Amino acid sequence: MKTVKNTNFAKNYSPELLSKISEKIPLSEDNIFLNLLVEAVAAIPLNNIEFGRLSIAGLKYLLSCTNEKKKPFATPEYEVFRYSAILAAKQVSNDAHKILIEQLPTLEQIEKVVNSAKVENDDKLIIDQKVAKELEPLVKYIDFMRIDGQILADIIEPLEIIPATVILDIYRQKARLNKSELNDTRGIPIQIYSKYVWDESE
Repeated sequence: MKTVKNTNFAKNYSPELLSKISEKIPLSEDNIFLNLLVEAVAAIPLNNIEFGRLSIAGLKYLLSCTNEKKKPFATPEYEVFRYSAILAAKQVSNDAHKILIEQLPTLEQIEKVVNSAKVENDDKLIIDQKVAKELEPLVKYIDFMRIDGQILADIIEPLEIIPATVILDIYRQKARLNKSELNDTRGIPIQIYSKYVWDESE
């Protein structure tokens, strides 16, 4: 018999639950409850999760559990980076948070701008080191190869919050591949069409 899961419940509570649990108990991929939380949060586009609902620890666990794995995931990798960077900036100060929101447009905003929204980075020196330090634990779980090269060059690299060695390595890998066959979303890209989904597990 099929049952229906109301995904609004997951949207309402799963980011906070994952944040709380990831800060209090040892993280393990064998933990069924944690896996369900990861699955629920992964199904929500990060842009739909208000800053403050998902902690750095919760985000790190989400990214580590979905990195290089064939698990359903709703957020393109650039948006993963954007959310991570803005969340890191929020830990530094409200000013840093506001600056990065301005300097990191959403993919939708980028697509609307003909010149790929080349960013003015006049304020970057104010926030670089502190934001980079907060972002550091998340960087290894972000698959920059899935991010468009022009976005890397025009938007991400000028911020100087990602180590130069990481950026250089990405450029080298992209040059070797010539044309990336990677999807822009990790795992199995998913879209949410309805607040209800079929649960065929029963």
